[in-house]
Amino acid sequence: MASQLLILNKKQIQQKIDRIAYQILEDNLNEKEVVLAGIWDRGYKLALRLEKVLKKIAGFKLTLLRIDLQKESSKLIATTDLDESQWKNKVIIIVDDVLNSGKTLAYGLGVFLNTPHKKIRTVVLVDRSHKIFPVATDFVGLELATVLKEHVDVIMDVEGEEDRVYLS
Repeated sequence: MASQLLILNKKQIQQKIDRIAYQILEDNLNEKEVVLAGIWDRGYKLALRLEKVLKKIAGFKLTLLRIDLQKESSKLIATTDLDESQWKNKVIIIVDDVLNSGKTLAYGLGVFLNTPHKKIRTVVLVDRSHKIFPVATDFVGLELATVLKEHVDVIMDVEGEEDRVYLS
């Protein structure tokens, strides 16, 4: 097994989530509703954590949306757990754990292209800066310069007990 270097511990991950939540709040002060669209599964877990913090600090309604993507597909194949009417004409924030090539976020954006919306933003916990798709992140926990052969592992459970980010 390759050696692992701890990049973020549980406390640091929560600090990043808190900071991102405040950035989302500042970006949406005048909104009535924001949709957190988490990409299954670690992006969705991160969206759950953001929702928890935002419910404490924000005055707007939050809707949580789960996006299931077939990431290995060469074309967009996606499903959601809510009907399109639930996100139409609203602010959408797409959430994923790690930005690597940008393909997953690009596919996540594709889910919303045929529906009118106010704006779309993106959140990632770790941005590896290896994009091959023209995708920008709006809110980032940590930007990390890595070599292509290195891998970032985000470990999150629902309760947050085992949260860690490793580089291997």
